[in-house]
Amino acid sequence: MRVLNADLFDPRTTMDSDFSPGEAFGSGCADSDFGFAFNDSNFSDRVLRIEIMPDLPETKSDGDGCSTIADWARNRKRRREDFKKEAVLTHADVVGQREEQILNCNMPDTVDGVTYENQDEEDVAMIEESPYDVGLNSNQIGNDNTRSNDSSWNMDCSTVLRVKTIHISSPILAAKSPFFYKLFSNGMRESEQRRVTLRIHASEETALLDLLNFMYTNTLSTTTPTALLDVLMAADKFEVASCMRYCSRLLRNLPMTCESALLYLDLPSSVLMADAVQPLTDAAKQFLAARYKDVTKFQVEVLNLPLAGIEAVFSSDDLQVASEDAVYDFVLKWARTHYPKLEERREVLATRLGRLVRFPYMTCRKLKKVLICNDFDPELASKVVLEALFFKAETPYRQRALASEEANVTYRRFVERAYKYRPVKVVEFELPRQQCLVYLDLKREECAQLFPAGRVYSQAFHLGGQGFFLSAHCNMDQQSSFHCFGLFLGMQEKGSVTFAVDYEFAARSKPTEDYVSKYKGNYTFTGGKAVGYRNLFGTPWTAFMADDSIYFINGILHLRAELTIRQRVCES
Repeated sequence: MRVLNADLFDPRTTMDSDFSPGEAFGSGCADSDFGFAFNDSNFSDRVLRIEIMPDLPETKSDGDGCSTIADWARNRKRRREDFKKEAVLTHADVVGQREEQILNCNMPDTVDGVTYENQDEEDVAMIEESPYDVGLNSNQIGNDNTRSNDSSWNMDCSTVLRVKTIHISSPILAAKSPFFYKLFSNGMRESEQRRVTLRIHASEETALLDLLNFMYTNTLSTTTPTALLDVLMAADKFEVASCMRYCSRLLRNLPMTCESALLYLDLPSSVLMADAVQPLTDAAKQFLAARYKDVTKFQVEVLNLPLAGIEAVFSSDDLQVASEDAVYDFVLKWARTHYPKLEERREVLATRLGRLVRFPYMTCRKLKKVLICNDFDPELASKVVLEALFFKAETPYRQRALASEEANVTYRRFVERAYKYRPVKVVEFELPRQQCLVYLDLKREECAQLFPAGRVYSQAFHLGGQGFFLSAHCNMDQQSSFHCFGLFLGMQEKGSVTFAVDYEFAARSKPTEDYVSKYKGNYTFTGGKAVGYRNLFGTPWTAFMADDSIYFINGILHLRAELTIRQRVCES
């Protein structure tokens, strides 16, 4: 006669922590509802004994009073590392004898001549036992040396608040959770026991029961954010990826707030790393990035954001800032505010904050300041500045190639943001006279957005110690009364010096793709003044923007301004 092992699973089977619900039962059962079998002894082969312990001193005993996300965060914030210390799994508690195998060939439920005794036929309803009836001691637990070191097993049994007993189907639980699969199929003595004991804290009780019900029904009755977060934490703890996906989807469909978005980004690391939760954390990052897109309008709020919030905001390509110099200044200010100790500030800048700054798009003047900034480790400062300078020296084609390589990377150092002031390349000369060449590139779509009366400004550049800028306009030609493209040169309102400047505007054009001079002039600048030409190309806007326009090369308009100081006069 062949005698079967009570274990229902082949230990050699490989389980994936992210397999779909019901996969173990066949491809057509992914959405099967086994709710009828929950806590029913007729459809169960094991008894799950849940010992409910008092909460740790720093946590509430239950979820009462957690009506908001903020309450939940204050009362229930616990990392997975803490859960491990609390002895999540006690494996199998041998509260009775090993299940007896009875030979009865005439029984209708016999399998190969073996039937399994149901020791709790009449215990269909969920049972709550008094802790004084449990009678747990080390002898009943067994002689497993690995378990003897578990602090929860060394607890005085009087700390058990109550015990709940539930009839479970090990195939259903194992199909949804590698945690339970390993428990029921590890080949050890525990996997053959009819009764399995889990110890949890009181604050986890409701979430665990909801999770067990989900593993049978693939749905949850709870819809509140705080309850869903509790179940999400329990699902992570017991490795039920399908439930994590379910909770993540429901939370993602709820109205997002700054408070909830920051909480989702501050969940325990094990939860954040789970693929099932990625859509939720991505949605939280997108919400914060959109909420604080224009940092200048929310400087105080952004300055008070936690690290996870700062990372979400400043990782965005759509951040509306004057320039990358402004990003650098703000990140440095945030670091000095939240990390007053230099050693800690250097550490967070090196590991987290530094990658938020896209150094290749900073001005050379600001990069010089990075080199002497004490907040950065000197080696790190040298590395990022050299990398930025090498990028600036690359050809536009190579720069675009480097940016495209980072299309799916979170921190995209070579990708240009939507700056309010467009980056420029500057070549300066001191001798035989002070002179500079300024290169400004504009995309076709950026030019299109200027119509009918828009303008775009370049970042500031310096000549003779004074700041200048370029501005491109869509304006009306005064003589012909049609829209056209104009380019202007302005001086910042700073200092008390008057500059007499010769300037020349040029643009690349087909077929040679060389720079062709478009306008020359001279002007005596004082602070806040600008000069230029309203119709740089001498053509209507429609012709300038046409598909066959000779001025757009691979979708880019290449402009150049040459400035030469003829005279500098200090005002009295």
